Amino acid sequence: MRARKKKHGAERLEAVSKYFTTIPELDSNKVTYLEIGCGKGKFIIENAERNPDINYIAVEKVSDVILLAAEKANDRELKNIKFMICDAKGLTEVFLPHSVDYIYLNFSDPWPKAGHYKRRLTYKAFLDVYRHILKEDGAIFFKTDNAGLFEFSLEQFTEDGWNLKNVTYDLHNSEFAKDNIMTEYEKNFSEKGFNIHRLEAWVK
Repeated sequence: MRARKKKHGAERLEAVSKYFTTIPELDSNKVTYLEIGCGKGKFIIENAERNPDINYIAVEKVSDVILLAAEKANDRELKNIKFMICDAKGLTEVFLPHSVDYIYLNFSDPWPKAGHYKRRLTYKAFLDVYRHILKEDGAIFFKTDNAGLFEFSLEQFTEDGWNLKNVTYDLHNSEFAKDNIMTEYEKNFSEKGFNIHRLEAWVK
């Protein structure tokens, strides 16, 4: 579903402009987490609140969606988070090689049609982008409710030589549930009975 255009969107973006960046300046002395596709920001905002000594960067293609996330950060006066309006394919143009510690991919668009598989954020071309910006001991944390996307992602990570760890097909009934922070989407679909799948893919 396409996001509705926000009233006074330009003015609201300007009011929280301090939270936006085009070229992130990363403190090499701090761990940096990047969320690709942050949506309305529940997940990344809660992480930033819990971990004030960690840098968080959230990326989203749709300005009207990421605006809501930035407003939440502003309301909470968070100092350790920045937002970027860009496409995942362009991340190598804004991040230095091996500058990001960890990447979150939460409930990415599954692009279920067979002909659209190259658009999935776990397709090999995107994995090459992530490998380029991740540190040598970095990792991707991936969650989805879509079984087809999860199986596709497992294949892509394996074929591309990533080290898979802590794979679960039922996150909320696993040992990883205790520290799990839910996205808006995750909360909605888990309440409807959907299993949440999770994996970690580590750079080798």
